[in-house]
Amino acid sequence: MTPTASRLELFLQDLPRGLISTLIISLLCALAVTYLMHVGGSFGENLLFSTCIGVTAMLLIDGGRLVLWGANEPHEGGLLALLAVIAPLSFFIGSFIASSLRGQPTSLLSLTHSQNITGFIVLTLLASVSGTLYFWNRGKMASLKARNAAIEKQAVLAQLQMLQAQIEPHMLFNTLATLQTLISHEPLRAQHMLDQLILYLRATLSASRSEQTTLGQEFELIKAYLGLMSLRMGLRLTYALELPEELEGIPIAPMLLQPLVENAIRHGLEPKVEGGDCTVRVSQQHETLILSVIDSGLGLESNAAYNKPYSSHLGLANIRNRLDALYGDLAELTLTHNIPEGAIAQITIPMTALRMH
Repeated sequence: MTPTASRLELFLQDLPRGLISTLIISLLCALAVTYLMHVGGSFGENLLFSTCIGVTAMLLIDGGRLVLWGANEPHEGGLLALLAVIAPLSFFIGSFIASSLRGQPTSLLSLTHSQNITGFIVLTLLASVSGTLYFWNRGKMASLKARNAAIEKQAVLAQLQMLQAQIEPHMLFNTLATLQTLISHEPLRAQHMLDQLILYLRATLSASRSEQTTLGQEFELIKAYLGLMSLRMGLRLTYALELPEELEGIPIAPMLLQPLVENAIRHGLEPKVEGGDCTVRVSQQHETLILSVIDSGLGLESNAAYNKPYSSHLGLANIRNRLDALYGDLAELTLTHNIPEGAIAQITIPMTALRMH
């Protein structure tokens, strides 16, 4: 979207709110001029002129503000200069429109010599002062809102980095403990596992510090991780990765799936004597992305509450916290039984939420 189109869209979004505020200000100005200052004509006449002048001023001020500063905070001196030009211009244009609506002479000379010129000037001054306060405060609020959004984003990113840092050692400590055992008993296997671990770390450390990755890159990390785990478990572990080609480029937060795979192996497949299978699958149903980790391990406890907000496993709790920080209530992590044995961990994220990030 071009800057001009963006500013036009912003102007149209603000227009209804600006019109409502202007109509309220115009009504107050007409009441003040008619019943407090006793200048101008009747209340109806003053209200018509006040509305025409006020709406004209609002369109010129708001339009000029967006052209000059966009969504940023207006410059104080620049805004005052803008109002100094727009105030008399709004007076003549608004008075011209109001006079036309009332069937009165509409020439510039007749307007300046009208018997109600004092009331019109007072109306213009009141509308200009009110407009200055309104648009200045709105500009300040827009700037403050932008700063708050930036601060909130930084806080979320800091939270994600903290949670991510908790996930990484969870897998590393398990692998290093296995290596420590293998070094004395099976040095060749330990060397092979160490080489695979180095490959995995090279692939994952830079990605794990990123704010965003793609499903294709995430699957490369999972492939390296499962390759490492297959060395540890041998023939007891088989796995499959199912990622449609058209979904490979979808952006996603890093390290969302790997802890689910680790959890499936650690709590489901590794304790099982004969081991089992782990399938990592991505699919899209309508406008929802579905990330699934399916294992044929020991399964869940019979009394497990599969959609509890928190889990006793660190990885699952962190994933739920990260999903909440990124997508709020739009994303969900659930655990269910896999028939006939094992468990299914599934993350669902609306595509609209992914596009927003």
